[in-house]
Amino acid sequence: MTAPDANPACTPDDDIVSLEAVALSQAIQARDVSCVEVMKAYLAQIDRFNPAVNAIVAIQDRDALFTLATERDAQLSRGESLGPLHGFPQAPKDILPVDGMLTTKGSPLYAGEVSTVDAVIFERMRRAGAIFIGRTNSPEFGLGGHTYNPVYGTTRNAFDQSRSAGGSSGGAAVSVALRMLPCADGTDMMGSLRTPAAFNNVFGFRTTPGCVPYAPSDDVFFQHFSVAGPIARTVPDLGLLLSVQAGFDARAPLSRRNDRPIDFTNALERDMRGTRIGWLGDLNGHLPMETGLMDLYAAALHHFETTGCVVEAVDIDFDLDRLWNAWIDLRSLTFSGTNAPLYRDAAKRKLLKPEAVWEIERGLKLSGEDVSRAIRDRSAWYQAINALFDRFDYLVMPSAQVFPFDAELDWPHAIDGRGMDTYHRWMETVVAATMASLPALSAPAGFGPGGLPTGLQIIGPTQGDLGVLQIGLAYDRASGFSRARSPLLG
Repeated sequence: MTAPDANPACTPDDDIVSLEAVALSQAIQARDVSCVEVMKAYLAQIDRFNPAVNAIVAIQDRDALFTLATERDAQLSRGESLGPLHGFPQAPKDILPVDGMLTTKGSPLYAGEVSTVDAVIFERMRRAGAIFIGRTNSPEFGLGGHTYNPVYGTTRNAFDQSRSAGGSSGGAAVSVALRMLPCADGTDMMGSLRTPAAFNNVFGFRTTPGCVPYAPSDDVFFQHFSVAGPIARTVPDLGLLLSVQAGFDARAPLSRRNDRPIDFTNALERDMRGTRIGWLGDLNGHLPMETGLMDLYAAALHHFETTGCVVEAVDIDFDLDRLWNAWIDLRSLTFSGTNAPLYRDAAKRKLLKPEAVWEIERGLKLSGEDVSRAIRDRSAWYQAINALFDRFDYLVMPSAQVFPFDAELDWPHAIDGRGMDTYHRWMETVVAATMASLPALSAPAGFGPGGLPTGLQIIGPTQGDLGVLQIGLAYDRASGFSRARSPLLG
């Protein structure tokens, strides 16, 4: 497999894929570009760059895709628009089901499984006019912040193909960074939207649980960790996709019913003067950080001040080992509850990655008392972090504790000389928002050695999703980090 030319000759297709998603939607609706032209441009971009990064998998039959694009053009010619994603090539993350497409979850146990139903998020994207061209790659069962699996292989970083793309929405982040998709969906339990966004210099938004319906599922009353949300190159593009994804659905009983839909597309402008930001940093030394990261984060914080925000360092009074132990217990409980039948089948167990076996075995050993303690500790953490919002409007902390690492590794086993005792301890920084069920946006925060990207988390109060996007937009305009392009793009 050979990498594409680092400076490919420009073609008319470049003008289309260079459009931000909002501008692309407007151009399609105005019929300045046809859906067939858009499909042609994005498939050409995939042909140029996907062989080097392996971000989009299970690509669909091209004749069928152009037939769908032609139908979308015919609809527009009749004055019929399906919505803001009309004619948009999209590739749903290979975790939740898509009707008529493979859903492998990165596992050989599901390598040939074709779904017969759409997850609500994909049903909504399809109804809004999206054309599903394939799937974006994910680690097996979405476990771990590094996208590799035995079905499709490893997804590589958009800025350095020897490095990890992050995970579990690694394929989605790389696809957006390399303009193989205008925007993309992802999911997030332990940073799966945030880590790959930081590793690929794009935006990834972990929404408040209930903002985007998470269904179908066998445990609709226990979806308190995993959320779905958007990845994009700009904050308005996040809002465009989120406007399609969000909203109540009775099949997801924990989804939120609002008096009127929240406008995530046209309500992003806001004066940030006087906005109070609490900088959590490395949690007073609790989080080990790779050398150079904290200097980048300190520099990035000044861009909040440029927008008129007031930034203050803050410590949170909580036993963070207690938080971590509650997290890994509740995570193992959640994963084992769904996947224990695979473990109990000896033949299937042999096909599970070691991290999946570890989670299931831990979950099966938990007692009711263990679970009750973890729930109480999580509640105490929420109260502790929620109290900070009496003093601050937003909290900010690192999205990542390491720069994108060697793609051949399974996971970072040490940071700055400190050994990691689990396969996911190296990404402990994302646990704070997850355990408190708070919205968190990973925004680009600059570049370290060799041009490797990183990101900052902007964390909002309970159900403050719109506000997080508003301050994210102001920060991005001040910093300009998101405008840096992958060297592959030339």
